[in-house]
Amino acid sequence: MATSAAALLVLSLAGCTPTPVPPDQPSPTTQAPSATAPASSPPSATDSEPAAGAVQIAAVGDMNGPKTSKRSSPSGRNGAAITQLVQDDEIDAFLGLGDFQYDTAYCADYVKYWTKLWGGTMPKLYWVSAPNHDWEPDRNEDLDNFMNGQCPGSTAKAAINDQRGFLANGKPYSKDFGNWHFAFLSSAHWRYDPQAAQASTKWLDKDLAAAQAAGKHLAVVYHKPYFTSNTDSHERAADHKPWIDVMWKHRVRLTLSASQHNYERSCPISNTDKCVKDGMTAFQVSTGGIGLRSFTSKPSYIKKRFSDTHGFLRMTLHDDGSFDWKFIPTSGTSTDAGTRSAPL
Repeated sequence: MATSAAALLVLSLAGCTPTPVPPDQPSPTTQAPSATAPASSPPSATDSEPAAGAVQIAAVGDMNGPKTSKRSSPSGRNGAAITQLVQDDEIDAFLGLGDFQYDTAYCADYVKYWTKLWGGTMPKLYWVSAPNHDWEPDRNEDLDNFMNGQCPGSTAKAAINDQRGFLANGKPYSKDFGNWHFAFLSSAHWRYDPQAAQASTKWLDKDLAAAQAAGKHLAVVYHKPYFTSNTDSHERAADHKPWIDVMWKHRVRLTLSASQHNYERSCPISNTDKCVKDGMTAFQVSTGGIGLRSFTSKPSYIKKRFSDTHGFLRMTLHDDGSFDWKFIPTSGTSTDAGTRSAPL
């Protein structure tokens, strides 16, 4: 069970012994930041100093609405809060979970709208492309050029492009953060090129196997969620099942996705939708700024969800495989927080 250094210090000074939080359960003491703070002063995204050696990430998808550039908008408030974390060096990575700019985004849209509200996140940005809004072959194919600083009017590169160079839309890649190994996949392949999707499945199997053999804790990032409630617009991405089977094979600890325009967290789950101790904790975080959607079903494996609040997820990943999470509301009041203990 991971407890932050600051929390231990406070408890020690009070002469108390910390009460363990059950694995994958919300913390009873977490308070939501104010949702009424002015747009120029985004809510604080941290309550205490991170533990030494821990990896700090922020994550969200479904970010910027059509022609959205107001800093007082939900998109603007999220972009400002995450940008502040980047500028203050409080996170090691910002994971962009797809659907960066609506509706059909080209270079000019990314530069004129997304950059105005989210451009400050680029130095820490690791991205995946989503189908349709981010990337559709022979239609809108500018996201990879934008992330590599090749769109007229924007030369900034995303962190992964600064490190690796040009990454074509849909190309899988992986990155180690401390003792954690993250694989990044494009859901667009399942819609546009099933053969490429199968190739990415084989890549994922080899990539996770090598990281597992090296003693890393595993996480996977992709856009369209498999473990999710239905909405009027989307159901689970059932075609992603081959990825899920590979993740289960290698006992991935954490998955991050988006797409649904709401927030969800699962129990630690198997590839057969069973809550199990060694399963994946699946977070679906699509609250970046686009309009929110209500749920139309309630799978038993979903342990926390809401569709009334924009914000983003903050996580602390510890070397032993435990992790802490907190949803930071920026427009609304719903939140979620807790800890998952290290694997046995």
